[in-house]
Amino acid sequence: MIRIGVTGQSGFIGTHLTNYLGLIRDEVSIIPFRDDYFLNPSRLAAFVKECDAIVHLAAVNRHHDPEVILQSNVDLVSRLIDAMEETGSNAHILFSSSTQEERDNIFGRSKREGREMLARFAEKSGILFTGMIIPNVFGPFGTPYYNSVVATFCHQLTHNETPIIQEDAKLKLIYVGDLVKTIYKLIADKLSDKEYKIIPTYETRVSDILNCLQIYKKLYYDSGIIPDLSDSFNRDLFNTFLCYIDHAGHFPFSLNRHEDKRGAFVEIMKMQSGGQVSFSTTKSGITRGNHFHTRKAERFVVIQGEASIKLRRIGTEEVKEFEINGEQPAYVDIPVWHTHNITNIGKGELLTIFWINEFYDASDPDTYYEEV
Repeated sequence: MIRIGVTGQSGFIGTHLTNYLGLIRDEVSIIPFRDDYFLNPSRLAAFVKECDAIVHLAAVNRHHDPEVILQSNVDLVSRLIDAMEETGSNAHILFSSSTQEERDNIFGRSKREGREMLARFAEKSGILFTGMIIPNVFGPFGTPYYNSVVATFCHQLTHNETPIIQEDAKLKLIYVGDLVKTIYKLIADKLSDKEYKIIPTYETRVSDILNCLQIYKKLYYDSGIIPDLSDSFNRDLFNTFLCYIDHAGHFPFSLNRHEDKRGAFVEIMKMQSGGQVSFSTTKSGITRGNHFHTRKAERFVVIQGEASIKLRRIGTEEVKEFEINGEQPAYVDIPVWHTHNITNIGKGELLTIFWINEFYDASDPDTYYEEV
């Protein structure tokens, strides 16, 4: 069991790191920490004494007085070193610095000085030290106007505000989920490096990020359509965007129910890269379908009731029939150029879920009537 302490547990990265280590990694025991421990030397010393590894994330990012940022962050490092010296701790120290070091601004200077202080202490004490140089981090639960431009844009687009690009810089980014896994690996591998540069996951311009998020706003937030998530950047950015929606004000998102003498039909989900999902209810004895497609792939899933699904390849006479009972849910995939139908052969209502690889377009439906 590895006992890991994280300063700044309640912050953006700290929350994700403690959740990952405490809830996902069975071999890790998280040592509790509160920010006020830095004001109580005995409590800070007790914390340090329990740890096999300490990830120092606590820092002041912004303040109206730049000197407060510099002094505060250096002071936090100094207090941590004092506690380690007092207890004779040999814990592996991992320090979160930033690529802001390169810009030589106040925050960057404070991180560089803190990293160098810990590196000197580790060398003198003979303990492991990893000075992590971290690129811009984005992900769920970041604080708007504080943690990242991604958090700010996500908040603005989901709260009827208008994002403004101050500088269309090219950003090197890492998703917070990738970062916390990297930090754990550094601990597990006992890697010691006073200037360890964490490789960015992505590199893109601020305007490209905003463009993606505006697409999510139009497609998903306004219309409920799942955007193309086939690459990891869009997946990570979309999962971030979702977390800024006021769920109580946005959900439940009403669906349109189309009903006729056969039963009901509802489109459940539309996916930009995966088509759409719908469901239907069908009354006893009723048949749906009797048509074929030339480009659309379909899946019929019976989850309640009894159904007969029939297929016939166009130009042939052989009919294939599949009887399915919802007590054992099952599906049948429909090939192109096969006319097909589904009939409720039970006494109760039939409930079927349909997936098709593209949205229905009344001007180009690719649906051609022919009896099975």
